[in-house]
Amino acid sequence: MSIKLRLTILSFLQFFIWGAWLITIGAYWFQTKNWSGAQFGAIFSTMGIASIFMPSLMGIVADKWVNAEKLYGVLHICGGITLCTIPLVTDPGMFFWVILLNMIFYMPTLSLSIAVSYSALKGQGLDVVKDYPPIRVWGTVGFIAAMWAVTFLGFEKSANQFYVAAAAALLLGVYAFTLPACPPPSKGASGRSLVDALGLKSFALLRDRKLATFFAFALLLGAALQLTNAYGDTFLHDFDKVPAYRDTLSVKHPAFIMSISQISETLFILAIPFFLRRFGIKQVMLFSMVAWVLRFGLLAFGNPAEGLWMIILSCIVYGMAFDFFNISGSLFVETQTQPSIRASAQGLFMMMTNGFGAVLGSSISGLVIQHYFTDASGNKDWHGIWLAFAAYALVIAVLFVLIFKHKHEPQALENKYSEPAVAA
Repeated sequence: MSIKLRLTILSFLQFFIWGAWLITIGAYWFQTKNWSGAQFGAIFSTMGIASIFMPSLMGIVADKWVNAEKLYGVLHICGGITLCTIPLVTDPGMFFWVILLNMIFYMPTLSLSIAVSYSALKGQGLDVVKDYPPIRVWGTVGFIAAMWAVTFLGFEKSANQFYVAAAAALLLGVYAFTLPACPPPSKGASGRSLVDALGLKSFALLRDRKLATFFAFALLLGAALQLTNAYGDTFLHDFDKVPAYRDTLSVKHPAFIMSISQISETLFILAIPFFLRRFGIKQVMLFSMVAWVLRFGLLAFGNPAEGLWMIILSCIVYGMAFDFFNISGSLFVETQTQPSIRASAQGLFMMMTNGFGAVLGSSISGLVIQHYFTDASGNKDWHGIWLAFAAYALVIAVLFVLIFKHKHEPQALENKYSEPAVAA
């Protein structure tokens, strides 16, 4: 089996796990459990809380002590076991802690999967800019497959969605041990400082003004990444209260409609190498921010009937919004760091986006929605909610143009991405 196929399987299962519940947990929470919206905001903050410390911590472990692929496998097995316990929870407070434990195991696997994939590709003398995006596409396919499986099996409001995710996690955990070895690049290094010994060298990247600015915007944009994941599915479910929309496809199977976002991802992932070489990281990230403005703005004016085209278009735009920031950002980090700290650096990037950014986005958005856009009966003003999110993304885009300084050098970019994986 070729290394590309083996990494394709990894990518597919990695995101199948997440797709099985991430978009539909809102329906389970609100429609089945009937728990409060304020508590739901806390649930979505768990991935942010876990991402604040776990990706960086596990990146340090992978850089210094344990093979990345083995650590990756252990984390997925632990996550799969935790997912099996979620349907047994009957209290929203306990639900928070169990989801948090699952996120503690899952979130570091996102950056570890990148580190393992980059290491394996470079070990074969392949170019990660050209060869990784087509592999990562299958992660999006896995996410879509999970969403479709859950919605058409009737599991959107059911606890069975967590069992589907658990099965995939356990399978991937075992499979990880068959992957090419990705040994710690800094293991046994001599003459190390205290910072090196503690594995904190990647945090020194924040002393570089350009990288510090990049990570700051990663945090701010990371706040937007989870907003549609948290509220998109339940937004469409809320149209069930309107008789004219109740029997539409998007209300009966909102996860199917939202999966168009992931289908769009597959196309934009494949376009990343061209856009990065042609425009550079600054322009690509700016495209992402503008796409977020359009994503939220279109949702503000869409509906499941005559306005369905706007919801579908917002899903298509999501592909650019997500990929041009998330995937391109990880590739940018890869070019700016030494081989000995790349797993840690990817963990730092994950900490800013899915850590501090997600906590910021989920916490503040939950409070804002509850205080300004929810009436006494609990009904939400979705038009106002999405416009507020669009305004936030627009402000970030304007600030990014003014503050982030980066000179695009296509040849240097290509040489950096294609360098062999060597330990420092």
